[in-house]
Amino acid sequence: MTLILTALAGSPQRYSQLSRTIAGVSQKMLTQTLRMLERDGLITRTITASVPVRVDYELTPLGRTLLPVLHAIKDWSGTHIPEVHTARAAYDEAART
Repeated sequence: MTLILTALAGSPQRYSQLSRTIAGVSQKMLTQTLRMLERDGLITRTITASVPVRVDYELTPLGRTLLPVLHAIKDWSGTHIPEVHTARAAYDEAART
């Protein structure tokens, strides 16, 4: 979910663009997540009649309100990742004994 919201932060994108941007996501998971985000009112899906049909996804104003939160989580992660790695190593070591 967060990867899609972040990918749409700059501008609307087509499904194929999102698929390329979010490496490793399956078609099924991307489709399900886009539908869920649309249902929750975080993105819009616009269909343009053409050959082939063009479908664009874009953040709604509600979806845009999540961007500062996502940026804050990214900043927190960047600051605290060494502590997370240390905690993981200690946990794994304790689990082995």
